[in-house]
Amino acid sequence: MYSLPSQAMRPLSLSPCLTRSSYLRFRILSSLSLPPIFHNSQTRLSFSKNYTRPHLFIRNCTSITAKPSSEFNRNRTQDAPDEKLRALRELFSRPGVNIDAYIIPSQDAHQSEFIAECYMRRAYISGFTGSAGTAVVTKDKAALWTDGRYFLQAEKQLSSSWILMRSGNHGVPTTFEWLNDVLAPGGRVGIDPFLFSSDAAEELKEAIAKKNHELVYLYDLNLVDVIWKESRPKPPNKPIRVHALKYAGLDVASKLSSLRSDLVDAGSSAIVISMLDEIAWLLNLRGSDVPHSPVMYAYLIVEMDRAKLFVDDSKVTPDVMDHLKNAGVELRPYNSILSEIKSLAAQGAQLWLDPSSVNAAIMNTYEIAIEKYLTSNNNKKSKTKMHTDTTGQSGGPAGVFRTSPIAFSKAVKNSAELEGMLNSHLRDAAALAQFWVWLEEEIHNGAKLTEVDVADKLLEFRSKQSGFLDTSFDTISGSGANGAIIHYKPEPGKCSVVDSKKLFLLDSGAQYVDGTTDITRTVHFGEPTAREKECFTRVLQGHIALDQAIFPQSTPGFVLDAFARSSLWKIGLDYRHGTGHGVGAALNVHEGPQSISFRYGNMTPLVEGMIVSNEPGYYEDHAFGIRIENLLYVKEVGTPNRFGGVSYLGFEKLTFVPIQVCHENRIAYC
Repeated sequence: MYSLPSQAMRPLSLSPCLTRSSYLRFRILSSLSLPPIFHNSQTRLSFSKNYTRPHLFIRNCTSITAKPSSEFNRNRTQDAPDEKLRALRELFSRPGVNIDAYIIPSQDAHQSEFIAECYMRRAYISGFTGSAGTAVVTKDKAALWTDGRYFLQAEKQLSSSWILMRSGNHGVPTTFEWLNDVLAPGGRVGIDPFLFSSDAAEELKEAIAKKNHELVYLYDLNLVDVIWKESRPKPPNKPIRVHALKYAGLDVASKLSSLRSDLVDAGSSAIVISMLDEIAWLLNLRGSDVPHSPVMYAYLIVEMDRAKLFVDDSKVTPDVMDHLKNAGVELRPYNSILSEIKSLAAQGAQLWLDPSSVNAAIMNTYEIAIEKYLTSNNNKKSKTKMHTDTTGQSGGPAGVFRTSPIAFSKAVKNSAELEGMLNSHLRDAAALAQFWVWLEEEIHNGAKLTEVDVADKLLEFRSKQSGFLDTSFDTISGSGANGAIIHYKPEPGKCSVVDSKKLFLLDSGAQYVDGTTDITRTVHFGEPTAREKECFTRVLQGHIALDQAIFPQSTPGFVLDAFARSSLWKIGLDYRHGTGHGVGAALNVHEGPQSISFRYGNMTPLVEGMIVSNEPGYYEDHAFGIRIENLLYVKEVGTPNRFGGVSYLGFEKLTFVPIQVCHENRIAYC
């Protein structure tokens, strides 16, 4: 612990400081711009088949009690009629459409969390810009579902034409339940099948069938695109780049060889991969099609003796072309994926498809093509079967519908990936240390800085670091009540000035050529209230409890979630988001399959080499928000006992930025 020379930043925590050297480290880091150090390594790749990507749907069978969003802001004047909704509804009766409701999800055709601007259809139609949500429009109603991270944001952004559905709250129906309630029996519900995973589409189909509703796949047109017209942004077309072996740690040939071994074990002849980060990782490629995520829009089919990448070839540079040729990967047009699926099925190919990620358009195309194949071979009794073990194919080809093996392998970082993450986090910490020193001095000198000003300045510091490419998500810079909006995004002309008398929450991250960062700090520049101090202290206690956790191998992340919440629970407080998510190595800032969350359906074990965030928080609506986040990697730890003969695991920090605390009324960083 060391007292700051300035009193601009006041103490938040009632906990003692952890080390005296923290402040020195803070000042030293602020003066560094550290170059990366890398070493090549060869790590054996092992594809796991033992985890399942969970699907959790919160169901409430009570009566519908949701209210229009306008009722939560009674000072709002009645909005003008929504012309976008009117235009969308006019399309419902178009020949070849003929529907009673239309569902607009957040995803693109690859189930991405972050998507290119041209695919932000839900945001366009509703005005709600949060990354998670589903819009449903009927002939006379419009509703939007989102989770607890976005309740306050949705209240502000939705017009009175929309009903805000707070997913997970008592009495709030699912999309299925609401449609079954508001539509007359026998209704037709339209979707763009490219925007729904096969699992999601099947569950929707089964749920609405209870009221004799029909799910209608509209392959050839997306209704939102029709009304978006010429104002719709163009698809991204920036060049793809090769992710160097010194960062990837394993070459493409080795990764493909391991994947093909899995195909043999599963009795499959090819696999269809649609998750963008899985394609980027497997091929050691990176792109810039999606904001904040170094991926490119593509599909990949890996067969036993060849691989085909479906991508816009205008993005493929000569270096990338050589890289792909050396790995035995051929190029195909992005939009030819369905015709290729039909062709493979016609040849009797037994495709491995992950129903949780492959879109319904691909899955349905394959199943229909297989039925045609069986019919043409006079085997009408044989039908496509789902199976989860290796079986013979005596009745003809059958799809292997199983979780992708790539997600787990990607999550377990090899030594080169871990080294890149460590190096990038050290450089990132230098930028953040410089930034916090600057901000403290500016506030102390009475500067009036908006939340956007602060975010822009942090970007300026980060951009000076070696290997910086982009932010890893939109910076969450929230002063006072804005900090309670969990995924708040400040906008010029609409945001607040950073108030020295209020809590300030800053959640940010960066993409470097060698790694991905994600960090949150909450500080106060004046004198926090006793309530703020207590809440901050309990969040910090939870953060430390998880950071120091030791647990037996094969423990799933949900088991550890209570470590981070228990101090808050003791006084009846909690937070509405998960405690930890996986993070990619120079890839997506959010990745699975692992997580640390109250969502107990995810049984993926935490494994040595995985990276997770540690980010408990507390949010008092319309008052303040608190979150403390570091990234950790899982490592084996020595214990005096090994009960059951198993290894025990713990965490090692990747994040090097101090946390504001206090001791004996002195400000310090630990």
